[in-house]
Amino acid sequence: MRIRRPALVLISVLAVAIGGLVSAGRGSAQQQPPADLLILNGRVYRGAGSTSFSDAVAVRGNAIAAVGSSADLSGLRGPKTVVLDAAGRAVVPGFNDVHTHLLNGGLEMENVNLQGAGTLTEVQSRIQTFAREHADRPWIRGRGWGYGAFPGDMPTKLQLDAVVPDRPAVMRCFDGHSIWVNSKALAAAGITRNTPNPSRGVIVRDPATGEPTGLLKETPAMDLVNRVIPPPTPAEQRRAIERASEEALRFGVTSITEAAGNPADFDVYDQMRRDGALKLRVYYSMLVNPGMTEAQADALDAVWKKHPDGDWLKTGLIKMFMDGVIETNTAFMLEPYVNVPTTGTPNYTPQEFSRMVRMLDRRGWQIMVHGLGDGAVREVLDGFADVAKANPLPTRGRRHRVEHIETINPADIPRFGGLGVIASMHPGGAFTPPPSATPRPGGRGGGIGGVWAGNIGPERAARGGMWKSIRDAGGHVVFGSDWPVASLDAFSRITSIANRTPRPGGTDQRLSFPQAIDGYTSEAAYASFDETRKGTLAPGKLADIVVLGSDIFSEPPTTREAAAVYATIVDGKIAYKKN
Repeated sequence: MRIRRPALVLISVLAVAIGGLVSAGRGSAQQQPPADLLILNGRVYRGAGSTSFSDAVAVRGNAIAAVGSSADLSGLRGPKTVVLDAAGRAVVPGFNDVHTHLLNGGLEMENVNLQGAGTLTEVQSRIQTFAREHADRPWIRGRGWGYGAFPGDMPTKLQLDAVVPDRPAVMRCFDGHSIWVNSKALAAAGITRNTPNPSRGVIVRDPATGEPTGLLKETPAMDLVNRVIPPPTPAEQRRAIERASEEALRFGVTSITEAAGNPADFDVYDQMRRDGALKLRVYYSMLVNPGMTEAQADALDAVWKKHPDGDWLKTGLIKMFMDGVIETNTAFMLEPYVNVPTTGTPNYTPQEFSRMVRMLDRRGWQIMVHGLGDGAVREVLDGFADVAKANPLPTRGRRHRVEHIETINPADIPRFGGLGVIASMHPGGAFTPPPSATPRPGGRGGGIGGVWAGNIGPERAARGGMWKSIRDAGGHVVFGSDWPVASLDAFSRITSIANRTPRPGGTDQRLSFPQAIDGYTSEAAYASFDETRKGTLAPGKLADIVVLGSDIFSEPPTTREAAAVYATIVDGKIAYKKN
């Protein structure tokens, strides 16, 4: 077939332009403007399954100008070019954590930290020390306790009264789905033996007396106390976001999804965007609850319309909760728990869930749903299947998500690929060297032992963390931390995905390092409709880049130091560099 000459000319011009950008070959580099940043002598993984490696990246402004060899790209060095010698280290796209609670996590950084406290004595000691050092605080707050630290796996108000008797105290569980309060906090909230359980929430009571024990399960019950706690000011919220962002950058995280936000808090982020103060790229979700009306959806539409997509901040994402967590028997299961005769109760009936998903999908919103138990996962997939039949395809496509998926029925694994639903999964963040001699905890702090596995039994515990099975069946799989539930440490989490030994009775779910990195980069960009502007190292993409502590592709790291982040580049500028 003969091609007309104008087309040939156009193709030739494009080929020359693209070739110069991609390779910046010898002789052509000198003809281009100098780079603002050069990363040289690295082991560059471009992402998205690329099988070839380069060793240099050139950045101009906030975008990648070229990826190639250090010899070729050195010609782009000018008098003001910043040069970063990677010294053989791996260079990868910036990590995109698809599920965080950045603002709340930043606020919690100023409270008592109970993570890792393994005994009641240690928990009480940390709280007592913090209360003594913060005598001016009217409320003592903290988070991070685990059930295994307490006799009977459940904390009581008397244990907290013993260390904070003089003012209200509230300690949030590591999973964020329960709070432990003292007698002063119960009194401040007006919670007594006569207070009924709110819908979808539980006030745990002494079986003999009916008195509240000091443990409140799920948001409706926790809100009985939370609503009387003085709210943070916008200045405090801004400081929390800044502090949390610094923590993220230390771990190479350059983009996050804020899971479960609201229009008022979104305004804080937007003011920071206008001030040029955001240090991370933020995809912001709006939390909705059962019973949402068309009028309420109209109000969210107005927020989205007022804030069009930008490189630093955007919305267009809805968050819903289908169930709770396995540790408190509030996750919705297909079969009863081992320890109690209940399956847990979903937050939505199938009819109500389908109604709301149809309403929001019709308006173009992407929907992410907390679906932790195997029953919740199935109900969410059923709802997404229903909306695909009922509604026309939205203009930008349909990329709905299920969050957590801590256990799944095998029949539901291929449905992710078949429905085009994204599996958003959050394995433990502990560094896992190869080969892992013993199974490591997985999921959101529960792992294969303790309360988590004890509540559901070994068969369902073996079905946790099925990211490889979902991926092999054609599903998109993305990874995140659920911070502050677990650390923002992205690459340590990647090692746990690449090196985790099979769970007893389970299948091998290990991914290669490139596959696991893709779940944190190119696939994560797809999950937020951003694959054309970030997630890979390619000319024209936003210059969000991470330099790791070693060449993990040639020699998988055996120490935490080798897996640490050496430098983080955001928008073409070095935002973090290890001393």
